[in-house]
Amino acid sequence: MRFPPLGPYDIPAFDGLDRAGFGPALDAAMAEHRAEIDAIAADPAPPSFANTIAAMERAGTALDHAASAFYALAGADTDDTIQAIEREMAPKMSRHFSAIVLNEALFRRIDAVFQGSEDLSPEDRRLLERRHLGFVRGGARLEGADRERLAALNARLSELGTAFSQNVLADEKSYVLPLGADDLAGLPDFVKAGMAEAARERGIAGYALTLSRSIIVPFLTFSDRRDLRETGFKAWIARGETAGPTDNREIIRETLALRAEKAKLLGYESYAAYKLDDAMAKTPGAVRALLREVWDKAVTRAGSDATALSGLIAGSGGNGVLEPWDWRYYAEKRRRAEFSIDEAALKSYFQLDRMIEAAFDVAGRLFGLSFERLAEAKAWRPEVRIWRVRDRNGREIGLFLGDYFARSSKRSGAWMSSLRDQHKLDGGQTPIIYNVMNFAKPPEGEPALLSMDDARTLFHEFGHALHGLLSDVTWPSLSGTSVSRDFVELPSQLFEHWLTVPSVLERHALHAETGEPLPVDLAARLERARSFDAGFDTVEYTASALVDLALHESAEAPGDPAAREAEVLAELKLPPEIVMRHRSPHFAHIFAGEGYSAGYYSYMWSEVLDADAFEAFTETGDPFDAATAALLLANVYAAGGTKDPAELYKAFRGRMPSPEAMIRKRGLAA
Repeated sequence: MRFPPLGPYDIPAFDGLDRAGFGPALDAAMAEHRAEIDAIAADPAPPSFANTIAAMERAGTALDHAASAFYALAGADTDDTIQAIEREMAPKMSRHFSAIVLNEALFRRIDAVFQGSEDLSPEDRRLLERRHLGFVRGGARLEGADRERLAALNARLSELGTAFSQNVLADEKSYVLPLGADDLAGLPDFVKAGMAEAARERGIAGYALTLSRSIIVPFLTFSDRRDLRETGFKAWIARGETAGPTDNREIIRETLALRAEKAKLLGYESYAAYKLDDAMAKTPGAVRALLREVWDKAVTRAGSDATALSGLIAGSGGNGVLEPWDWRYYAEKRRRAEFSIDEAALKSYFQLDRMIEAAFDVAGRLFGLSFERLAEAKAWRPEVRIWRVRDRNGREIGLFLGDYFARSSKRSGAWMSSLRDQHKLDGGQTPIIYNVMNFAKPPEGEPALLSMDDARTLFHEFGHALHGLLSDVTWPSLSGTSVSRDFVELPSQLFEHWLTVPSVLERHALHAETGEPLPVDLAARLERARSFDAGFDTVEYTASALVDLALHESAEAPGDPAAREAEVLAELKLPPEIVMRHRSPHFAHIFAGEGYSAGYYSYMWSEVLDADAFEAFTETGDPFDAATAALLLANVYAAGGTKDPAELYKAFRGRMPSPEAMIRKRGLAA
């Protein structure tokens, strides 16, 4: 019997589920998958696309189901039971998939199909190429002891990634600074409300400063209490390196050493070279060239901004020394003075419910989608919202789930994933896609208000969701977001652009109390202020991307990753008033798994694409131009991994982009 069982709308029946059942279910599903793979490998018939590649696409459905439900809980609603199973399953799952890739009989069949002359459709040929390359990159051509060593490396790396992630969550969950009414000077009502809700959730009287981004960032932005800003900031950047059982520094050291060994086994000079070989960027040198081009411009801009902020400190009677915990606070004061924008007042125009409607509206105007709320449908928590999604012809194309509020059982950040992916195999299936956020929960009966950054995050993750929902491919392995890491951020980052389209703001940015739309002059000031703090934003991001690259670029892993991080930042001359966005001990993108390892640059690489892509609309004079939207749908949102990313982009735009549009977007042009 399938575990977890399916409830209404084919959503796993999470409600009342015995979570301990995931362990046996995953074990059984892996055994079933092994049997399916063994049967394919032992097939006496000559290897063909149908009996080998297509057969592999049909295998593992029970494992896909159990694992997708399990990892939804592991990220969005974990507990001791789920975390214990996660630690147990990480090496098991790794060895399971290593055994498939290192199955010599299976690879002989794949290789025979790959070397053969079978007449295949373009999508079938793409699947064959990706499957063959995946096996080669996974070590299928290794021999003898190297094969077992690679499997052991992968298993250990999966253990380390799980431990890293759980340690960061534990540090975020355990840190609470109780505050009283006298500690709230400068804080707007929405920040106080979020801190009161955090205190209530933890059984604390008054208010709680936590390390949830939806609380710590606005606290650093508005709190008049410099001492408390310093305390909170230092705790925030120290996640993962507090002495004790949650310290991630030794995990980082071992992870880097094992990754370097893995790359060497597979014939690459470094782990970065290995990861980038199958990306649009191709080489560490190409990545470094882009990052350094932007870095120099960003540091210059940040330097002039730091001078201006230091002047504000001096003008308010301070000592003029700008510290990292001061930047957001004085930048907000400067923005208010220069553009007459009050972030606290602005939030009243960005209600969560209205921004969800805005994202749906844009998807409707671009792609003809409509969304029907299924109030009776259930997921892992009662607050998860569920919609049925239809295309312009009324055909159901999938379900969309949104889990929006922060809680201690949820890892930080925001993400998109799926409970089920789209494909057309054997009658096909529609996708079930979800977004997870960490917005501050408002008091009962009050609307949730978002900052502009929050609203952009919502649009960003919904762009990923559309990539999954609009997928229109045959094979599961090519579905939705199954594209290279430095292309996968294009649909998400591109979708952010529509948040500030005037007609979208006019329709959806309505004041929470009066219902009045965002004033036209305020929208214009927002547009002028769009790149206001671009130096800071670009420096903190690019520093993280360059450190990620440096940690993975050497043939030998650094003996002391913390010292290497410091060395890189010193070489870059990182402004002392800014810290990297994600310091290594809590850099989950690159150490909680291999997804973005040596690949954090991807956001900027994709930004080169998204800035140029949106200009395709602005060049028509219509941000919803139907012909451009149709090209975008066909070649980006619906195409999945059916073609090379560069080929897809050129089919949409007619050419590849240059960084100029991105540099203009960030306000870094000379």
